[in-house]
Amino acid sequence: MVRPRKIPLRKCVACQEMKPKKELIRVVRTPDEAVLIDLTGKKAGRGAYLCGKVECFRLAKKSRALDRALKQTVGTEIYDQLAQDFIAVEDEWGAGKDEMDDDEEA
Repeated sequence: MVRPRKIPLRKCVACQEMKPKKELIRVVRTPDEAVLIDLTGKKAGRGAYLCGKVECFRLAKKSRALDRALKQTVGTEIYDQLAQDFIAVEDEWGAGKDEMDDDEEA
């Protein structure tokens, strides 16, 4: 009997919803304490996940959810940088996700 593959779930640090890991954007604190968006999901370091929604990002910024999740103070300039990256990533990521949905239907 073939068992269905287990889909790894992660929780969005802003809205607290559990979603499949592939649907979330990973923000990582690298060992040298840089905070970046990790599209591959494979960078070394402590990760926190956000839905691909801008309102979740805003909520995370307001509630400083990333600070808690990454166990490090995330400065305003990093949030600003992430905001710019997030908008760019959202377009790119949204496009990639649409392609994935098409593949799954085929």
